[in-house]
Order: sequence, then structure tokens, then C-alpha cells
Amino acid sequence: MAVARPSSSSSFSFFSDFGLLLYLEELNNNEFNKFKLLLKDTVEPGCCPIPWSTLKKVKREELSNMMSKYYPGQQAWNVTLKIFDKMNLKTLSAKARAEINWAARAVRPVEIEVEPMEVEGGDQEPGPELVLTMCVFSPLGFILMEVGERTGYRHQMKEKFNRLLKNPLLKDPADISLEITPKERQILEHIFDVNVKTSKQPRTILIQGPAGVGKSTLMRKAMLEWAKGNLFQEKFTYVFYLNGREISQMKECSFAQLISRDWPPTEIAIETVLSQPSSLLFIVDSFEELNFAFEEPEFALCNDWTLEHPVSFLMSSLLRKVMLPQSILLVVTRLPASNRLPSLLKGERFVKILGMSEDSKIIYVQRYFRDRKLSTRAVNSLTKNEMLFNMCRVPVMCRMVCACLKQQMEKGENFITSCQTTTALFTYYISDLFAKVEGGSSSLPNEIQLRSLCHLAVEGVWAMTHVFYKDSLRKHELTKLDLSKFLDAKLLQKDPDVENCYVFTHLHIQEFLAAMFYLMKEDWEISDRSVPSCENVKLLLAHKSYQYSHLTHMKWFLFGLLNEHRVNQLEEILNFKMSLAIKRHILQWINILANSDSWQSQLDLMDLFHCLYEMQDEKFTTQVMRHFPDMVFNICEVSHLLVSSFCLKRCKLVKTLKVSVTTVFEKIFSKQLENTSWQMNHSQILHNWQIFCSVLHMSEQLKEMELSHSTLHEVPMRIFYQELSHPVCKLQKLLLRFVSLPVNCTDIFSFLLHSKTLIHLDLKGSNIGNNGVVVLCEVLENPQCILQSLSLEFCNLTSVCCPSIAKALSGSQSLIFLNLSANNLLDDGVKLLCKALESPTCCIEKLSLQRCGITEVSCKDLSMALITNQKLTHLCLAENVLGNNGVTPISVALLKPQCTLQSLVLRNCYFTSQGSRCLSISLLQNKSLTHLDMGSNRLEDEGVITLWNLIRKPSCNLQDLELNGCALSRACCLDLASSILNNPNLRSLDLGNNKLQNEGMQILCNALRYSCCNLESLGLEQCGLTSVCCEDLSSSLLNNQRLMKLNLSQNNLGSKGIRILCEVLRSPECKLQVLGLSKDSFDKQTQKLLEAVEVSNPHLVIKSYSNDNNEEDGSWWQCF
Repeated sequence: MAVARPSSSSSFSFFSDFGLLLYLEELNNNEFNKFKLLLKDTVEPGCCPIPWSTLKKVKREELSNMMSKYYPGQQAWNVTLKIFDKMNLKTLSAKARAEINWAARAVRPVEIEVEPMEVEGGDQEPGPELVLTMCVFSPLGFILMEVGERTGYRHQMKEKFNRLLKNPLLKDPADISLEITPKERQILEHIFDVNVKTSKQPRTILIQGPAGVGKSTLMRKAMLEWAKGNLFQEKFTYVFYLNGREISQMKECSFAQLISRDWPPTEIAIETVLSQPSSLLFIVDSFEELNFAFEEPEFALCNDWTLEHPVSFLMSSLLRKVMLPQSILLVVTRLPASNRLPSLLKGERFVKILGMSEDSKIIYVQRYFRDRKLSTRAVNSLTKNEMLFNMCRVPVMCRMVCACLKQQMEKGENFITSCQTTTALFTYYISDLFAKVEGGSSSLPNEIQLRSLCHLAVEGVWAMTHVFYKDSLRKHELTKLDLSKFLDAKLLQKDPDVENCYVFTHLHIQEFLAAMFYLMKEDWEISDRSVPSCENVKLLLAHKSYQYSHLTHMKWFLFGLLNEHRVNQLEEILNFKMSLAIKRHILQWINILANSDSWQSQLDLMDLFHCLYEMQDEKFTTQVMRHFPDMVFNICEVSHLLVSSFCLKRCKLVKTLKVSVTTVFEKIFSKQLENTSWQMNHSQILHNWQIFCSVLHMSEQLKEMELSHSTLHEVPMRIFYQELSHPVCKLQKLLLRFVSLPVNCTDIFSFLLHSKTLIHLDLKGSNIGNNGVVVLCEVLENPQCILQSLSLEFCNLTSVCCPSIAKALSGSQSLIFLNLSANNLLDDGVKLLCKALESPTCCIEKLSLQRCGITEVSCKDLSMALITNQKLTHLCLAENVLGNNGVTPISVALLKPQCTLQSLVLRNCYFTSQGSRCLSISLLQNKSLTHLDMGSNRLEDEGVITLWNLIRKPSCNLQDLELNGCALSRACCLDLASSILNNPNLRSLDLGNNKLQNEGMQILCNALRYSCCNLESLGLEQCGLTSVCCEDLSSSLLNNQRLMKLNLSQNNLGSKGIRILCEVLRSPECKLQVLGLSKDSFDKQTQKLLEAVEVSNPHLVIKSYSNDNNEEDGSWWQCF
């Protein structure tokens, strides 16, 4: 066989043509120009220099071609390297030399057989077989691999990950399939897709999920598939797998050394690989096991992969995209550990892997039991316990649950009862592990050994450490003999690839043993003395689960182990006593936390419900729940409903309850989910809902309940209404805000006929619609209905339902407060309501028609209603386009002595100074109106002159005036000051969002100093004030003994102005109780100063807004 081989010089020439251009492109413009200058003066023996006239004009690609022509073969690179050295480009020079050496070594012929060539003419003998020699080059000009030949690195990766997948550390091989599934392949193939919104490819992808769901397995499969040539072939030339556990044990090295531990000597030089970062993928698996702080400042990080640094420094540089920023990162971590990643990673894409689906869990259980009858029983048992069924998304946990379930069945025990909680299941499982240890009780760990292991476990949970090395084991005095006992009991497992490395067989095993630590320690006390975090149970109780999710299961196990039956079960197998002393202290700590303002805000009620459910101690639950008379929580999972119903059933002293119910009922009533556990558990969920709703009659002190942002289908809604109709139900106030009500429930409001106490119903934002209002109005007309206050705000109502509302207004003997705001009633609908208001049987006292599409057309009817109805005292017409023509008839009504209106809200009603003058004149005659809101109307200074003249008269009864955003200026402040001083009735004045500025403020401050000024509340939000006015304001606050509320939000007072004010705010002479300021808008030093003022003056509250929307502040229409 004849073989044609290319000369090495021709191959190198090919490398030179492409590779030289690449290196010239690495130079910036200044460096490139300097390179040309040095090239002009560089002489190479036997070569002619490139003329300067030609050289100075050429670009990089042209220069690359010229150098190959003027300096053939190796000489072009000799010249280039000399110039790089002269320019002190050491890194660039080193990379080039490495690649040249590799190119010379790597170019070897590959023999490819081809068909014999046909020779034209006669019966000539066939010519010799030709074999072509080929090398494959990357687009950058570097040889990547030879066609038809596997690289050594890929071969090693294939062997390595085949071995890892066949012998996984924490899983049963039966749970692992070496073959990648179609779904897994789909995830991996599309995980790097371009972001549709930004049109950019993500450079960092974060994969997160609970322990054991298969994240690492998926990454190992990805490595195996890449090594086989089945995955990422067009995306990545090389893929590197960095294991957090292994990296944590490494010391100082360069990044090139870090990733080349598995690099075969026959492979391309690692330096060459790293010179092409955009074609590299780095998989950082088990991020949570990287025991690094990552606190290095970004400017100090390293971008040179040849320099040696501590491994923590190198990983921080890689993750923060300083090292090889063009490479792709795939970071894999457990969910709790991912909390510290967002600040570390840049431009990330998040992917969650949550484990087996519900159908997959059912299939797993069926395969485990094999026997059809047994598997059906097993599935039914598990789906009735949502918390245990959720745990089954992790294969190893599903197998553990199935094993316990099978043993219970074989013994004839009731799994649902005996393993009602996760703690009960793990107690059974741990006991069974100890029972199976060969050698009996003599081979079991003693109390000291187990305490040491539990101490190790609890410290690890707090620190999110789940891998333990020699130092940790030595610290807890765990010897090889001790460890062997825990290995035999299958509590621990040794990592075969890392020396002196141990892990618990599952994270939940570690959490369970960590909880046991608290029962093996007896010297608990209530104190704030300095103790390690892991021994501070008060701190553990206060940590919210969504912020410290790594502590959640340990906390649940701790409460679960406070059940005497479970403790006895463990004591029986372990042959030593455990202490329940902590139980009494936990009750005391909960009492302290519940009654402390600083700690109460940190308590997570749903988390506490879970804890109490795990304990299954009714007496203890009752003792705990008495400390929570006011409760707020969300129900968005079936388990939430289960644990909250358990606790509420034992809560006798709750007074207010605010709940949101989402997802739960949508799922069980969805036709698309007929084959899932949700459907199988349908009756159990409704049973728990029945228990939950029973609090309405079980707690005699429950007076107010809010069920908001919830979706209730027909059956759960009927259950809820049945409990509302219970003769013992004492509820007075019910808020069903933004609730999706069932369409078919025509009698859903019948509970109003049975309730003897419910007087307030708020349906704001609910989908009651016109048809629902018709049904509701029929109930309101019934004499048995005692409802006094009804809000139908934002319920998508139209004028269609107004005849029914009008009839209810005339017929109801109890309704005095009606809110119809934010409904498109229009003039036609409002006219019907006005007719009802004129009826002598109408009892309405307060009516809000804010944003109802009213125009001047309805105002005559409204005017007539105001004159006729002697009971109507409060009317809100805000955000309707009334204009000056609409305000005029209302002003006429106010002139009439029959009009008894006390509060009129005309905010943002599109009138001007003309309308203001009409209203002002009417106030001269009106003796009942005490609150007037004309805010957000462009009155200007001219429009308030008549008003100031009126207010100046002592006979004016106005007490609360709101002129927020009326385009006023400092020019009106002299008349305003005179009015304040001469009117003894004015108590509240809102001038916010007007350009009063410092000059206007100075005038107001002079008025505030006088003892005859009776203002108690003053709004000056966003009035253009600066620190200049603070001296005058401070003086006024010292002299004024009546001003209680002052809003200075959104003014540029600065730190200087705040310091001036703080001097006065500390003084006992200052009577201010509420100061409107946004602390967050100031620097930290000023924030501390304001906080110190609140400490020194306990009567003062500083917050963003001084108006709390209560009736005393004139915001009655916002307080339905």
C-alpha cells in the first residue's frame, strides 16, 4: 500500500497562516502599531524586510499573509516571538510557544482508504491504492483531533463516568439508568438556547434542586454522552467536570493544573485548549460542598490561568466570570445553598430539577411492590399522606418509604396511622436500621458515640455542611471504630474516591440525627448568653423557613421527636434514655417570641404549624396556639391545609384570621389531573378544609376573618358558608377580597340570613358580577339580614345591577355603609341609586361612588338626594369627571339647611378655581360639613382665596381640609396662615404636592408658633422643602403643643436638615407623635440618627406615610 504524507513544513505553514492571524488579533490598536514599528527594524537572516511604506498601511489579515510570504515557514513565528518578547507580552508569547510545540508534535498522518483510481485507456493494470493523509483544524487554525481517532481525554472521561454511574455514592444502582432519557436529553440540549427576550446566549446556567433528585446523576450522564460523542458536539470542544467535594480538598495551584488532573499526556496541550474559552463548558457540580466564602473583591480576582493561587480564589474567579469570561458555566447546587449564588453569578439562567413527577412516583411504587393488590394498597396509603408522598420525589427516599410501608403491611399495622408524619417514618426507619445491625446490641453505638455523631450532624446542618473530613471527625472525637458502627448501621457512607471523607446516607438522615442532638443535651436554659448557633433553639424557632430553608426539616424533626411515643421507640432500640427537658423550654421560648414585637415579625406561622403537626401533641398545640390571637398565613399546598387545620382545631382564642388559599382546590377540581394523587386524595383534602373552616364556630373569640386572593370551587365554598351559618359562629367582619367565587352557587349569600353577628362584608375585587349582586340584594332586603357595611369595590359591576341595588337600598333595614367604587355604573346607574337615596326607608349613611364613570349629568340627581336624605352624612365622588358644571349643583345642595352631609370627597374631579369658589360660598351657610377633600384638582392660588377668607371666620365648622396636589404656591401662604390662626375648628390640613418651598414654609412656621393654632395634623409631602426651612420648623415644633402628625416625605431635607430636626424631636417639649419620613432615602448615618430619636422618644413613630387611612384622618372611603 502506498502512502502519501505531507511534509511537516506544509502542515506548519497551514497552522502559521491561521494561527498567526489569531495572535495578531489579540493585540489592541496601540499594540498592533507598535508591533509594526518593531517589525520594520527586525532583521531575520536570509529574509528581506517588509517595506515600511507597505507595512504601515496594512491590517492584521494582510500582515499575516505578508509575513508568511516574507518570512516563510518557521521564520514568521521566530520574528513574531522576538517582537512579543520586546513588547513584554509574556503571556501571549508563552501561549504561542506552547501551541507551536504542540503543533509540531501533534501533526501525525491518519490513513484513510479510498477506492482505486480508474485509468483511462485499454486494459491497463490498475494503479496502486491511494491513501490520503488528513488533519482536522479548528476555525482558529489549531489542530483539535485526528479524524476517526478518539482523543485520550474523551476516552478517560467515558471510563470515569461509566464507573461513577455504575457505583453511585448515595443511591441504589437499581434507581440509576446509565442511558440518558429523552426528557433528560431535551433538557440538556436546550439549556444553552438563546434567550428569546435578550437574544443572547446565557454564559452561566444554575441548576438547583433538593438533595437526591438526580442533579449530579444528570451531569454525569451529560459527561458520558459528551465523551461518547452524542451530546454538545457542535457546542463545546471540551467539557470539564469540577466536583465541589474534590476541589475543597485541593490546595494552591494554577487553574490549568486544576482542570488537567484527568488530562492524558497524549492529549493536546491544556494551554491550547484554554486559549479557546468560548468553546469550553465547565460543569461545577455540588456547589454546596465548596467550603469557600467567596468574599474576594472582584478587582483582586485572577484572569491568568497559568498563575498559582488558592483553589478558593480560582473558583471565585471562574464563577464571577473573571477567569475565562467567554466560557460557559453550568453550576449545580442544592436549593438551600443556591441562596448565596445570585450575588456571585453573572447573567445566569435558572433551572429547577424537582425530582420524580407524581405519575413517576406511582409507577415507582407499583414496580417496587410488583404484586398488583399490594401496590394498589401502597399507592392509596401514600397518596393520603401528601408530605410523605412529596418526599418520594427523591428515588432513595421513595425506596425508603416503600420499605417501611412493606414492613408495616407484613406486620398487619396501619401505615397511615403509624407513619402519619415524616418524623414517625424516620423514627421507624432509623430503629429498623439499628435492629438490622449484625451482632445485636453489642454492635450498636453507645450514648457517647451517638451524641458525638448527632453533634457533628447538627453543626453540619447549621453550616450547610454535608461532607465531613478527618478534622471534623477528630473534633467530635469520632474514631475509626465509632465510624465503623455507623457505617454498619448505614447512617454514614464513605466516599471511595476521596480519602477520609464521609457523608450521611441522605440529607434527611443527617437532619433527623441533628434533631436528636437536642434530646441528648439536658442543660437547657432561658437566657441570651452567648452559645453556639446550633445550641440556640430560640434562634432556630425564629428563623423563617423561606430564608433559612436548610434548617426547616431539622426543626420539624425536633418537634416530632418531642412526642413521647417516638422517644420511647428510639430508647427501646438504643438502650439508653433521652431527655424531653427541652419541650418545656420550647414552650417558654415560643411565648417570649410571640409577645415580643421584634421577634414576632420573624415568626413563620406556617412553619410553626408544620412543627406542631409533626409533634402530634394536642395539649402542647393548644398551649402554643393561645399565644397567637391574630394570625396571617397563606395556604398554597395540600400540606399547608393539613397542618393549619390541625392547629386551628386546637386554637380557642384566635380573634382575627387572615388567610389566602391558592392552588389547592384548582388542582383537585381540574379535569386534567384525574389520574394524579390530587384526585385520589380528593375527599381527604375536603375533610381537612372542613376542619379548617370549623374554627368559625370552634373559636368563640373569632370576630374578623379575611379570605383574600383565593379560588374556592363550589364544594369548598359551600363548606365555608355552612360554617358561617353555624348558630355558634360569632364572626362580625368577613372580607372576601379578590376571591374567585363559584359560578353555580346561586344561594351562596344565604349565610347572611342565619348569622346573628355578621355586620361587615367586603367583596372587593371578587368576581361576583351583576348576577351575583342581584342574588345578594335579595338577601339584603330580607329583615333577617343584619348586615350594616357592604363593599362591592372593583367587582366589575355595571348599570345592569343598579335596579337591584336601588331596591336593596330602599328595602334594607340595616345597611348604612355601601362602597361601589371602581365599577362602571355610569350616569344611568347612579340616577337609579339617587332615586333610592331619596326614599324615606333608605338607611344609608356613607356612600362611596369613587371612579364609577359619573359626569355632570348625574349631579342634579345627587344634589336632590343630598337635600332629601337626612341620614346621608358621608359621600365620596372622587375620580369622576364632574367638572365645574357638576360641582355647582352639589354646592347648591350644601347651601340648603336640609343637607346633613358631614364629609364630601371630590378628589380628582376635574374642576378648577370656578368650582372651588362655588364650594367655598356654600360653606358659609353649611353648618354640618366638617371634612372636605378637593385634592388633585387644579385650583391654583386664585381658587383658594375665597376658601381662605371663609376659613378665617370662626363660624366656619370645617375641621379637615385636603388640598393635596392643587397647584398651589408660596403666594397663598400668607392668607393660609391667617386662616389657620383665626379658625379654632380646623384640625387637619393636607397641602402635600404643592410648591410651597422654603419661603411658604417659613410663613406657615410662624403661624404654627402661636398658641391659637389648633392644627393637629399637617401634610407637607413633596412641597419642595430643603434643609433651609428646618430651623424654622424646629422652632415651631418646640412651641406648638397641639401638632401630633406631620408628613415631610419626599422633600430634600438632607442629612443636615434631619440633624436639626432631631435635636427638637428628642426634646420632651415636642409633642409630635407621627413623623412622615422615608428612612431609606437617607444615608446610613442619618438612618441611625432617626432610629436613635425613636428610642429616646418612645411616643414618636417615624415612617414613610403619616396618613394611615383611618376615619379620623378623613379617609373613611378607603377604610371599608
